[in-house]
Amino acid sequence: MEKSCTLVVHFDKGTPALANEIKEALEGNDVAAKIDALKKAIMILLNGETIPQLFITIIRYVLPSEDHTIQKLLLLYLEIIDKTDSRGKVLPEMILICQNLRNNLQHPNEYIRGVTLRFLCRLNESEIIEPLIPSILANLEHRHPFVRRNAVLAVMSVYKLPQGEQLLDSAPEIVDKFLSTEQDPSSKRNAFLMLFSCAQDRAINYLFTNIDRIIDWGEQLQMVVLELIRKVCRSNKGEKGKYIKIIISLLNAPSTAVIYECASTLVSLSSAPTAIRAAASTYCQLLLSQSDNNVKLIVLDRLNELKTSSREIMVEMVMDVLRALSTPNHDIRRKTLDIALELITPRNIDEVVMMLKKEVVKTQSGEHEKNGEYRQMLVQAIHTCAIKFPEVASTVVHLLMDFLGDTNVASAMDVVVFVREIIETNPKLRISIITRLLDTFYQIRAARVCSCALWIIGEYCLSLSEVESGIATIKQCLGDLPFYTVTEEGDGQEASKPIQQVNSTTVSSRRPAILADGTYATQSAALETAMSPPTLVQGSLSSIGNLRSLILSGDFFLGAVVACTLTKLVLRLEEVQTSKAEVNKATTQALLIIVSMLQLGQSSILPHPIDNDSYDRIVLCIRLLCNTGDEIRKIWLQSCRQSFVKMLADKQRRETEEIKAKAQISNAQPDDLIDFYHLKSRKGMSQLELEDEVQDDLKRATGEFTKDADDANKLNRILQLTGFSDPVYAEAYVTVHHYDIVLDVTVINRTKETLQNLCLELATMGDLKLVERPQNYTLAPESSKQIKANIKVSSTETGVIFGNIVYETSSNVLERTVIVLNDIHIDIMDYISPASCADVAFRTMWAEFEWENKVAVNTVLQDERDFLNHIIKSTNMKCLTPP
Repeated sequence: MEKSCTLVVHFDKGTPALANEIKEALEGNDVAAKIDALKKAIMILLNGETIPQLFITIIRYVLPSEDHTIQKLLLLYLEIIDKTDSRGKVLPEMILICQNLRNNLQHPNEYIRGVTLRFLCRLNESEIIEPLIPSILANLEHRHPFVRRNAVLAVMSVYKLPQGEQLLDSAPEIVDKFLSTEQDPSSKRNAFLMLFSCAQDRAINYLFTNIDRIIDWGEQLQMVVLELIRKVCRSNKGEKGKYIKIIISLLNAPSTAVIYECASTLVSLSSAPTAIRAAASTYCQLLLSQSDNNVKLIVLDRLNELKTSSREIMVEMVMDVLRALSTPNHDIRRKTLDIALELITPRNIDEVVMMLKKEVVKTQSGEHEKNGEYRQMLVQAIHTCAIKFPEVASTVVHLLMDFLGDTNVASAMDVVVFVREIIETNPKLRISIITRLLDTFYQIRAARVCSCALWIIGEYCLSLSEVESGIATIKQCLGDLPFYTVTEEGDGQEASKPIQQVNSTTVSSRRPAILADGTYATQSAALETAMSPPTLVQGSLSSIGNLRSLILSGDFFLGAVVACTLTKLVLRLEEVQTSKAEVNKATTQALLIIVSMLQLGQSSILPHPIDNDSYDRIVLCIRLLCNTGDEIRKIWLQSCRQSFVKMLADKQRRETEEIKAKAQISNAQPDDLIDFYHLKSRKGMSQLELEDEVQDDLKRATGEFTKDADDANKLNRILQLTGFSDPVYAEAYVTVHHYDIVLDVTVINRTKETLQNLCLELATMGDLKLVERPQNYTLAPESSKQIKANIKVSSTETGVIFGNIVYETSSNVLERTVIVLNDIHIDIMDYISPASCADVAFRTMWAEFEWENKVAVNTVLQDERDFLNHIIKSTNMKCLTPP
């Protein structure tokens, strides 16, 4: 077994110092050499080697030294060495130490006394300690607090020894007396801790005797008081009321650590609304008063737990929680918003949205570099509020539409997706949203945002004026046609000629063109290019329309979206416009734009020609505009919208399912006891205790106390480690939690003998690491033992845990028996659990990480959906999009 020592230092065993060298150094007069030699001796002992020949040298040459460092190292040395023989009897030479320890306990220097008392706390041999007890007790009255506080701890450790009560039966009484006169906070804390551990009744008595002065006690003592309260209340629930009053009084303590512990204790002991409200209020104060981000994150975790168990009370605190948004840290802001969004109700929604709007406006001042990211979080939060409470959408949608042209594409994308959803779910806002969108469309700079905005224009421009404005807006953003110029060469061949641009001034070329109504006109096409090679280069965004610059950069997917939107608008114009000539004019203009895009895509001016998908889609639009049937018109003008409505409904359904899955399922057992609150005696009960009773009864009646243990699932995860015929049977229950694996091993002694020094020895392969070695146990005949082993995982590769059980029998101590265990294979599938991810978040991650690894799969499945379901089931994942 490993030596127990309070010193943990790395020591390279590869170069062990020779015992003779250490001995010579210890016998010399050089203090520095002695210190160095003592350190080496301690290291060698810690590594499991024994140097018995050094003991007498140390007693003769080191013990008399007055140097403080040598005395401290000497105590470490004495702590490590074996003080008993193989039968457990104290070695006779240890009597030599006793006299030295007694001298140290009466030493004029308080440091020597203090460290010696601290050393005695680690001694387990009552034969060595017994002669020192009078000296220990004498130190309780020493003038220096350092000595007194260590003397109290020494008294506690003596009293806790197996024969402690015989050695020092009056210890609780002595410490009680000491506590009533002591002034030093640390000494008082140690004395109270001794009573708390060894004589709980005396600790409680002292607590209630000084109940009015608790607020003035030191932070350390107040922490021990809270620990005592937790222990007493768990064992004796009936007296909870009077202790909770003490906790509530400690909520006003000056120490933030005490306040935090008070709030945690209140939540763990009571479910009364008054107590929960006090705890939540305390957490909110800490959230605002603490500058350390780690503290804020921990407090937010506690508030999150309260939100799950006591949502009604947390709803009142939502505005206090939101004040944490003033912290510039994004993790804190995200956590704060997540908590707040689950606490919104019809009562507080207006206040919450008002607060979020103020925060959005603040992000417009470009002081902080991550304002775009924060704005995106706020937009998503407002989006969630507007879905839950559609009536607030009107107050925020126009403010958010100012950010459609945001340089942060993700933020702008969130805004346009929000607008798309609101225009469908809030028909009253349709006209104002469309008007605003057409007014601000020219500001949009990102292709994906443009595509979504064009879809909204195509689907929701319904009246004549809206359709005409929609077509005009698209034409304005595309600029003049054509997109490139064609000049006549001398041999009659046509050649495309890009327009050269000098110092950002545009050179125009002119040629005759046939207009929609059949007349001739001179048309100028302006393209801005760089001086160097004759290829298309888009100019500054301010000088040309956003759609034009994006299409000239080669984005023909957007070109296809423009074509579809124009087609939809023209088809809708046919329905709302009575004048045939106007419809024909609009159709011709749309065809001209669409054909120009096709020509640009097929020309040699752009480095990459148009892709096949976009080409097919644009050609389909041309065919539609030339010849439209009723069925096709119905698909284009109605089916798209219906699909979108279906998608929103499906999204809503999935969110509802997730909320239901998260909700606690609690079932009361048929034979559970029900207390009738109204029939109880209320004599001497405070309001808090009455509330607590009601809450406990409610929880018991609804079954919230009964944890729904997934026993069937648990049985599936038990692994047999040894055979049924082995003298020791072992099986393990494996729990995988993020990067931790916990092995809960049950070991059963199937023999009629006592097994001594039974040890579970484990080793790992792959990226697994054993955190701590399980200790040795003694197992009685036919008894069992639960042994826990923790393993850390450093990557998602498959790993193996293997090992054996080693023990000695009482009949044959010298021979060790080894039982080899079955291997435990830790699979990557254990780390994967199905989860949800928003489309925008997924796209962001897709762009950020290297994901794609192409894997060839052989399968007998013929249907794609069956294959998808098969993959989802076998990889333990979830499909991102609805079926």
